[in-house]
Order: sequence, then structure tokens, then C-alpha cells
Amino acid sequence: MYKPKDRDTYVLFPELFPFGGRLDERNRWLQISELIPWSELEGEYLKHFSSVGRPAKDAHLILGLLLLKHMTKLSDREMLVTVMENPYMQAFCGFHSMATSATLDASTLTQMRKRLGPKFFQELEKKTYAVLIERGIIRARGMLADATVFPEEIKFPTDVGLLNDVRRWAVRTIKKLGGKFRTRRRKAEKEFLSFSKTKRKTWKIIRKAKKSMLQYGRRNLGQLEQLIKKIPDIEKKVLEYLAVSKEIILQQAEMYKKKVNRISGRIVSLFRPYVRPIKTGKQARETEFGAKGALTHVDGFLFLDYWKHEAYNEADAVARHMGAYAERFGKLPAYFVGDMKYGTRKNRTDLETLGIRPSFKPLGRKTKHRDDAWFKKKQKERNRIEGGFGHAKEHFGLDRVRYKGEATSEVWVRLGLMAMNLMTARKRV
Repeated sequence: MYKPKDRDTYVLFPELFPFGGRLDERNRWLQISELIPWSELEGEYLKHFSSVGRPAKDAHLILGLLLLKHMTKLSDREMLVTVMENPYMQAFCGFHSMATSATLDASTLTQMRKRLGPKFFQELEKKTYAVLIERGIIRARGMLADATVFPEEIKFPTDVGLLNDVRRWAVRTIKKLGGKFRTRRRKAEKEFLSFSKTKRKTWKIIRKAKKSMLQYGRRNLGQLEQLIKKIPDIEKKVLEYLAVSKEIILQQAEMYKKKVNRISGRIVSLFRPYVRPIKTGKQARETEFGAKGALTHVDGFLFLDYWKHEAYNEADAVARHMGAYAERFGKLPAYFVGDMKYGTRKNRTDLETLGIRPSFKPLGRKTKHRDDAWFKKKQKERNRIEGGFGHAKEHFGLDRVRYKGEATSEVWVRLGLMAMNLMTARKRV
């Protein structure tokens, strides 16, 4: 159940400022708060709750805390403590009187992220950006497009390490459920530790360790399955991890048998099985593990148009960029700027049909072209989107997605980009 508040009959912090004092309107949190359509978002928030039952937490409070978390890069617990110490943050979260103790538990924010889901936060973006466009803070002319990987919070995966994770989880679960089996835990731990400490891991040493971990993993998963059959009520999470563990064993056994390092749909994390390895072509990090997002850069703001936990060709996302741009700004861009990957014949033809000027190098023999100067200028501007990626990853936590879950990982990225865009908008107010 959700019961909206009466927001028009309270004085802000009456007991804190009893002599007619006021909060400084130039404070960054108050300025950003004025850019967010709280009442419209409350209507969307209301749709996720029943008409009966215990009243849910206030929409302004929950959304304020989630945005502050990404604007400050604090954990949920640290965020709640900081808000209790800062009247301006409390005003941002919709408090009408000074709170001196926590109003909710940190676990509530986790539950609300899962409950609201990515679609709600897409609406949050849509309604907030509509305000920025209406106030002239975002002025849309053309667009820059590119894609980047948002890495997940997982350790670097190796075949032996992944198999050891499966074995350890199976042994822990057997012990938790009260099973009495010879798991060979100590022996397996000793072998894995010996392998980990080996400085020069040859192909033969790795293959031997992989075979050993496969044997231990199969043994322990078989024991766990026997135990589960005897227990009537098993947690859903245990069954999910068991299914993932069995798939990992099958994949690793197939790669071991065929003596290869790749397989279609390869799982690289037991607890985040949706993560896939994505080749980036970067010198420092040739492969990253996370989701790939196709983004556009418009007038200094970054927008996420497409998101997928798979490797894909960003050149195929041009139609999605056009649709998202038209929906967001009510028109098509005057020009489109992207790297050479986007300059396919299909994209050139489609953009020309729509009357959009593309910044691609002309096909055919190298000759003097009337658009050469304009092309070079726009290609220099393309650095702005790369700079936007770096800024988002460095200052808004998008270098490491910490929400666990395929849907909530998208929520992390959308809130991070939203926080960055609101900070940019505040500087232009």
C-alpha cells in the first residue's frame, strides 16, 4: 500500500530555524531538487504498490536517497548516516522537520530497487529530462554516439578459480543444510592453494588443476542433490545456484575435453551468471566483464539508449538512437557523429533518408570533399563522449557495478548517469 503525503501545509524545519531563518537557496542539493518533478514521479511510484496493506515509504524519501547515494558514491548505510547529519540532504529527500534518527533500514533501499525495477527508473529519466529540456538547460542540436562496457563487481575469472567457487559453494550449502558427507574439503583446498601459489603456471599444471577441480565439483554437487531430495522446502536461491553450478561444470568439462578456452554463453561468475566477457580492444583491458551500453552525448549530457549483457555491434544501434532522440526531444538530430564502426552503407543510407547529416569519412577513393573541414571538426568533438564515459566511471561509480542482479545492475548505471546529468544541469542553472 502507498499513501501520498500532504506536501503543502508544512514549514521547512520549523524547530531548527524558529526565528524565521531559512536554508540557503544556493545550496547544491536544493538547486538539484528543483530540477526533479517529484509529484509526477510519485504518481509512477504509486503504481508499484497495492491499495491495501501497510503504507510504503515516501516516494520523495526513497528517490532522494537513491540519487544522493550515486551523487556522493556512499554505501546505503553511510548514506543514511550522512543524511541524518545534513539538513540540506534532508530537504532534498522531502523532510518537513529535522530528523535526528534513521527513518528506515539500509535493506529497504535494496528491496525498493528490486521492486521498482529498470522501467521505473527509465520513467524517472524521461520525466526529469523533460523538465531540463523545457527549461532550456539541455539544447538539442546533433548527437554523438558510442558504446562502452560497464564492468561488474566480480573478480577476474579463471577456469580453475570458477570451478573452485562452485566447489566451495556446494560444500558450504551441504554444511548449512546439515548434510553428513565426505566432501574432501581440506584436500581440495590444499590443492587449490598450492596451484594458486605456483608462480609459473604451465599449460600442463593448469590442465591438471582443472581436472582435479572438476572431479571435486561433480562429487560435491552430486552430494548436494542427494541432500536436497530429502528436504521438502529448499530456498529458491539454492536451487538457482545449483542449476548455475551444474551448467558451469558442463561448460568447463566440454572445454577441458575439446582443449579450448571459449564456448558459447560461457558463464564467468557463479553469483552473477548473466555476466559475459566482452572484447573491448583496449590495450590496458582487452576483455571486460559486464554489460555493454550504447549511449548518446547531447549538449554535455549522456543518455543510455540500449543495454545488454552480451557483446553486440554498436553500429546496429543507430535506429535505437534515432528513436530515443526523437522521443526525448520531439525531433530528429541535425547531425550524427560516430567512429568508423558506425559508417556502414546501411547507416549512411538510413541517415540520408531521414535528412540527418552524418560525420563519416566518404567511401571510395580519397579525394577533396566539400565536407572535409566539417568532418574533421565533428570528429574532434567526438572526444567529448569519451570524456563523458571517463567522468561517469571515475566520479559516479560506473567503473564497477555493485548492484547484484541483471535488472538492478541496469538500475545502478541509470542512476549513475542520472546523478551525473543532474550535477551538470545544476552548474547551468
